Amino acid sequence: MVEYLKFLHGSYSFVIACLFFYQGWLGLSIRRARRSAGQLPANAVRRHRKNGPALALLAGLGFAVGVIAVLVDTGKVLEYPPHLFVGLAIVLLVIGTYLVSRKIKGLASPFRAPHLVLGICILVLYVAQVFLGLGVLF
Repeated sequence: MVEYLKFLHGSYSFVIACLFFYQGWLGLSIRRARRSAGQLPANAVRRHRKNGPALALLAGLGFAVGVIAVLVDTGKVLEYPPHLFVGLAIVLLVIGTYLVSRKIKGLASPFRAPHLVLGICILVLYVAQVFLGLGVLF
């Protein structure tokens, strides 16, 4: 059963990582339109704002399930330290990104650049996390 839980965690986390890349693509398309003084893509703005909080919760859930899977399997939370710490970094960056996003007001908000940087960091860490997770599974 533990093997299924590990595989389920990996599959779930991979889907969440893909959704974060989609979220980043939406954000970049909004940013490009705003910087070119064009009309903002209303659908992308709506999806980006709606999906962000949900993805933050889903990322936290994936981290929690991963910790539980390791505890059930080995009884030691530090069994896979690189995977654990990259996952923890992702969760902390997601929380930070969410908090920064709540402060974005208006087109010239100074919080847009930190939001972008945090988002890019999340995506980079998700790529590393996928490879670390594959190392855990195989």
